Amino acid sequence: MRTGVWLVGARGSVATTSIVGALALRAGLTGPTGCVTELPAVRGAALPAFADLVFGGHDVVTTPLAKRAEALAAAGVLPARLVAALTEELAVVEQELRPAPTGGSQADRAATLLHDLTGFRERHGLSRVVVVNVAATEPVPDPHPAHADPAALRTALGGPDEVLPPSSLYAYAAVTAGCPYVDFTPSTGLRLPALTALADAHRVPYAGHDGKTGETLLKSVLAPMFAMRNLRVRSWSGTNLLGGGDGATLAEPAANAAKVRSKQRVLGETLGYLPQGDTRIDYVEELGDFKTAWDLVTFAGFLGTGMRLEFTWHGCDSALAAPLVLDLARLTAAAHAAGRTGPLTELAFFFKDPLGAGTHALADQWTRLCEFARHLHVGGSDDPRG
Repeated sequence: MRTGVWLVGARGSVATTSIVGALALRAGLTGPTGCVTELPAVRGAALPAFADLVFGGHDVVTTPLAKRAEALAAAGVLPARLVAALTEELAVVEQELRPAPTGGSQADRAATLLHDLTGFRERHGLSRVVVVNVAATEPVPDPHPAHADPAALRTALGGPDEVLPPSSLYAYAAVTAGCPYVDFTPSTGLRLPALTALADAHRVPYAGHDGKTGETLLKSVLAPMFAMRNLRVRSWSGTNLLGGGDGATLAEPAANAAKVRSKQRVLGETLGYLPQGDTRIDYVEELGDFKTAWDLVTFAGFLGTGMRLEFTWHGCDSALAAPLVLDLARLTAAAHAAGRTGPLTELAFFFKDPLGAGTHALADQWTRLCEFARHLHVGGSDDPRG
């Protein structure tokens, strides 16, 4: 089942790490550490093999993929030996990377995106193409009347206004091309009524939003613990320090606000109330592709006794995110092959701000994911949504 993975932001750190990782797995040069789809409870014949993944994508930058991989190796993100061993394979992927279209109306740019996606699928004889957004975080856009209706949106895209943010224009092109769409960012993407209606009309599945790789992953484990032990969380404050392109993007206030909103949702919905405190994200260029999060939690126990928890998380964002990108591409492709359409709420395990109103508790999300995978592997005859 040859499956295309089209990465929006294909020359970025997460995309480059995902591509190098998949090529290394295909060549038997590394193991699948971090890949949830290789755990026994999720692995199975319904998923496309790593060897069957074919990569392409768009980006606004033009730095050759091999040069990006070399830079990540120099920064300690990728093993230099893998980059050196995969030079020819990276050159093949390079041929499938396209510049993000510019100029003309948004309808013109959408037509270019659609042409690139369908050409990629036909050129490689792919069963399907999963579009995964791993581009930089966008500010929340201003509302527009055309966001509510597909017909009005098509008309508005031909006009002079920028009706859709870039992530949503890619989502529009993806679902129009019949491609499943995954948003690994907190950007708007498919989260507009006109676009979800369009996805339903084209009968494609979609998943999102904002990959859960660090501090929020820990919140989704610790917050249920406090709730289940009936301990009152009085405050939860966190500081995130990160460098790299993502850090530079999040130095912009509007993009920063969009990311913080995504990170905070897990607490209110898990605890049933929002404790005092906030999450800060600060750009520290020196950290490069690594990040540090420090959290302070104060809570009350029996008789109101005050207590506290502190934790520090040091991680490499690209190395944490890349295996999840591969997992999501494989699972979404399998869901599409099984005839699933609409939001894949069972993939909440992977996201900070998941689709649907389900639980944010990681253990419960894991149970739903395993059940979802089981249904895929037995042929999808019973819809796990009930």
